[in-house]
Amino acid sequence: MPEVVIYTTQYCPYCVRARMLLDAKNIDYTEVRIDQQPERRAEMEARSQRTSVPQIFIDDYHVGGCDDLFALEQGGHLDSKLGVTS
Repeated sequence: MPEVVIYTTQYCPYCVRARMLLDAKNIDYTEVRIDQQPERRAEMEARSQRTSVPQIFIDDYHVGGCDDLFALEQGGHLDSKLGVTS
């Protein structure tokens, strides 16, 4: 399985939606809460070239944010990126 990392904050509704989708697919992921670890924000910004949350990575592939994650799902590409077989 690829490594999934999601940079989030607790109250961001897009972060909640992204986590819910990954949870529904039973995907293990590392959540980096930048509201609890503000020193990790610079890491997120350097990796993603973005300042908003969530920022989602599958291995070295930058998915983007919540809408990008759902677009992959709706396009039928998320499972293959995650190594999930139907």
